[in-house]
Amino acid sequence: MKRLLTIALGVCALLGATTATADELYAGGDISVLQSYDDNNVSYYDQQGARIDDVLKYLKSDAVGWNAQRVRLFVNPQRKGPDGKTDAQVCQDLDYVVRLCKRIKDEGFALMLDFHYSDTWADPSNQWTPEAWTGLSDDALQTKIYTYTKECLQTLVEAGATPDFIQTGNEISYGMLWGKNGSSANRCYTSSDANWPRFIGLLQQAAKACREVCPQARIILHTERAGQVSTLLAIYQKLSNVDYDVIGLSYYPFWHGSLSTLSQSLKQLAQRFPDKKVQIVETAYYYQWQPTSGITDFSKTWPISPEGQAAYVRDLISELKKHENVNGLYWWFPEENGNGPGSAVLTSWVNRGLWDNSSHRAHPGLYELKEFLNRGTAGISRLNSAEGDNRRWYNLQGMQLDSRPQRHGLYITGGKKVFLP
Repeated sequence: MKRLLTIALGVCALLGATTATADELYAGGDISVLQSYDDNNVSYYDQQGARIDDVLKYLKSDAVGWNAQRVRLFVNPQRKGPDGKTDAQVCQDLDYVVRLCKRIKDEGFALMLDFHYSDTWADPSNQWTPEAWTGLSDDALQTKIYTYTKECLQTLVEAGATPDFIQTGNEISYGMLWGKNGSSANRCYTSSDANWPRFIGLLQQAAKACREVCPQARIILHTERAGQVSTLLAIYQKLSNVDYDVIGLSYYPFWHGSLSTLSQSLKQLAQRFPDKKVQIVETAYYYQWQPTSGITDFSKTWPISPEGQAAYVRDLISELKKHENVNGLYWWFPEENGNGPGSAVLTSWVNRGLWDNSSHRAHPGLYELKEFLNRGTAGISRLNSAEGDNRRWYNLQGMQLDSRPQRHGLYITGGKKVFLP
């Protein structure tokens, strides 16, 4: 074994490669509602209409080829929003998340845990402090975010569901933990220094907990200003003293602009923050029933259809491959699949998932996402003789092989270089 490790390390040094952990590429989705669908026996089918018995196994198969999943976590999920309507997607308490994350890790996926630090959706317009925390002073709130983060991570570790990536907040472009619902206090704007020390203190305490419990995990700071380059850069500049590893972005073209706008943001991030990887932790596109207001219409570029959605995936990946700082791509809510018999998993359809809400069949876009993994910037790893028999294998010239190679050497499989001793 020592000799094999020496050979592998020698090859890495020869090629100037870094570790697989540093250079790995990740493609997957935020599948936070999947456990609820499974609990309600919702049926899933592939594109040809064959029933899928286990969605997670299918997502890991060669047909789909994903290698990572993302799951959100609320403090005490409040399913009823300010308008009094029930939102069945807000169900991810710690018990729920442990169940789903354990399954994800057991299937061999990388896991991204998304702390919302709220009882409901946290986004640029909604960063409300959990109801149980609203009476805390700022100092006490820093202690609370540290202990809460630490306890949640310890629970996941003990369950065999250790995260590989941890988001300390969701779409925190304007800060987080603002106070009671509707409060105008504690919001952060790049044009002012007000409230930033408070915000930074909260992030530092969250990061401290992450490093203590999951020292190998990479910390993500997630914003959604991908369409506003100057604001995006200013946010991360103000957060430059926070301990984190990855810049996480939401990018939805109908909210954030064209791919050329995204390209400029990625180029500027690479120049200003060269030590940080970037991951698109949320993206999606409509396949039917796009809204008529509040968005930019790209239907002439990508028609509102399953085929148009797949074309968006291809064009997005083509753009992302131009940016070496980008190493992750996640589809938001790919598992959307209408309602199961006698259940109400969803109260309304979002129409941006990778399954059809009516037929429950997979859309072609589901099978396009793995192409993100197919570029030659991944690190080198090794497989033992029992691994990879059912994978697609390629030589370094990109030619597909008929089967798993029998000779030692460097090959490409699963979107990364692999050394077979």
